[in-house]
Amino acid sequence: MSIGKAEYARRRARLIASLPEGGLAIVPAAREQLRSRDTFFPFRQDSDFLYLTGFKEPEALLVLVPGRVSGEEILFCRERNAERELWDGPRLGPERAADECGLCDAFPIGDLDDILPGLLEGRERIYYTMGRFPQLDRRLQGYLKAIERAPGGGGAPEMVDLDHLLHELRLYKSAAEIRLMSRAAEISAEAHRRAMKRCRPGVFEYQLEAEILHAFADAGAREPAYPSIIGGGSNALVMHYCSNHMALKNGDLVLVDAGCEYRGYAADVTRTYPVNGRFSGAQRALYEVVLAAQLAAIEQVRSGNHWDQPHMASVETITRGLVDLGLLKGDPGELVESGAYRRFYMHRVGHWLGMDVHDVGDYRVHGQWRQLEPGMVMTIEPGVYIPEDADVPAQFRGIGIRIEDDVALLKEGARVLSEAAPKAVADIEHAMGQGEFQEALW
Repeated sequence: MSIGKAEYARRRARLIASLPEGGLAIVPAAREQLRSRDTFFPFRQDSDFLYLTGFKEPEALLVLVPGRVSGEEILFCRERNAERELWDGPRLGPERAADECGLCDAFPIGDLDDILPGLLEGRERIYYTMGRFPQLDRRLQGYLKAIERAPGGGGAPEMVDLDHLLHELRLYKSAAEIRLMSRAAEISAEAHRRAMKRCRPGVFEYQLEAEILHAFADAGAREPAYPSIIGGGSNALVMHYCSNHMALKNGDLVLVDAGCEYRGYAADVTRTYPVNGRFSGAQRALYEVVLAAQLAAIEQVRSGNHWDQPHMASVETITRGLVDLGLLKGDPGELVESGAYRRFYMHRVGHWLGMDVHDVGDYRVHGQWRQLEPGMVMTIEPGVYIPEDADVPAQFRGIGIRIEDDVALLKEGARVLSEAAPKAVADIEHAMGQGEFQEALW
């Protein structure tokens, strides 16, 4: 299961077709990131570059040159080097890279200064994202200054941000991409089930994280898509909590937000469940409010609706539920209009999902909420967070609950990719009852 050479070629062709006459696009690969002294973090390719090439080595650059007679797609990459390959692993080199990626041409990255300036000459616009690769920014600026100073030339081309054109393409997922994202979600769901079975009072948050990471790697997804959040008790009130160092306490809930990356595509799944395997009355009541909000939001993921409709469905459901529980007082409609719910529900219901966990794509177009269309994949993740000092009944204080699934909008409707992760109260309690500790406890 992977993206084929033909699909990468189609992506490049679509981007080339979207470039105005006289345009040229430059897309760099990610750089290796130093961890400490001479140790590097595991290399992860830049998503834009990976989307267009499938090439997974650093020190590379893709140049798309519409109308170039000898080939519109050019890759610059490292040459073969027997000594470095002995230490760091094999390199494809320009010739093999061009063949494996289906590109017209490939040159050594060391030849960039000799070749790229000539490709820029005579172009009206250079589509490139400034600010992400400072060394390349300075290099390009040097090329453009030289072109500007050249006698008899027509001046340097204008620099234009590439993100909008490229990210519009990435927003709409192909069937192959959705298959990969489905697999990422399935692996992540199994990891959540594994964590549920391990969960019990006295286990540390990092031990649940270890179960999750083991499940990821065991299924062929060696990296998480983002740092896992394992928040027991009031730690769940911190949106991006990732210390994961506290012991889980009997009577608390634990919020687990964890998803793997599988072959370049992310999953993002959150479940909240009782440390001891049984929801208390207050926990269950609040959980049911969040679950109802999530189901209402998923119901609004349909073609023709706009981006804000799932969110407003979650807001209205949560507000009514909090009024019913006595945590908000007043008319639900007025509380929604005034934003009073934000005291307990302060984030939006979701985000785009794809190669990045917070994936690319505009949420508004010409000032209006974007219409939902087939091929879009998003998270749906309502939550309720009750501060420990909130003026509410004591049994609700310090509770944080979020329920998150990955939802793909297909021609036939919304499909929940992560549905295998238990989320109904009875299903969670049953899944947790499969662990040795819970069987002994009950």
